[in-house]
Amino acid sequence: MKVFVIGATGVLGREAVPRLRAAGHEVGVLDRHTTSMFDVGQLTAAFAGHDAVVNLATRIPLSAKAVLARAWAENNRIRTEGSAAVVEAATRAGVGRVVQEGISFVYADGGDRELDESAPIDPVGHVASSVTAQENVLRHPGGVFLRFGLLMGGDAMSPPVLVGDGWMSVVHPADAAAAAVAALDAPPGVYNVGTPVLKRDTGITRLPRFSGKLAASFEVFGRSQRVVSTKLTEATGWKPRR
Repeated sequence: MKVFVIGATGVLGREAVPRLRAAGHEVGVLDRHTTSMFDVGQLTAAFAGHDAVVNLATRIPLSAKAVLARAWAENNRIRTEGSAAVVEAATRAGVGRVVQEGISFVYADGGDRELDESAPIDPVGHVASSVTAQENVLRHPGGVFLRFGLLMGGDAMSPPVLVGDGWMSVVHPADAAAAAVAALDAPPGVYNVGTPVLKRDTGITRLPRFSGKLAASFEVFGRSQRVVSTKLTEATGWKPRR
């Protein structure tokens, strides 16, 4: 299969590209010097002849910048405008499969209940852009949307999170990348990617309370989200190894 990867130099892309090649796929990557992921015409030309597009592009603000609402603006644009352009270009180019990254923090607080893909969502703050990306990719007949847990380990630089007595979903970047590769063979739809762990066992320090937009952005990290990935495992055989 010929697979075009967007975000090939990012935390997930660096893990996904060698896995795609090891699986026998021919890989093309986005050259940001010649092609904008917001330009449908340029993307359509780049996608020509490819069987699938895997969009792993993000712009997650690092360290202390993550507490600033405006620091998420570019990431939100990538997930909203960028995913829309990718889907439109893939449709025009006749690409049969589009895999899009997203996040699992959109779920409402579930307490100790296991949350599969049908569980209620309550997106607020900067996580709401992930829902827009999902809506965009599912317009494609071969669209697959991956709700990743908190990236931990490897080169991941996750934003600070709130801790409590509930659950959170985490995933190593290598496992997340393996899920993106596995998704090429999954039926279209939404899939969780991660492993639920008790938040009180992570050792992450509680942040001070925020107000306004910051409160909306970080409230989601205080929720209990026991997100399970059974659907993806049953569809593809994927399982987290780390």
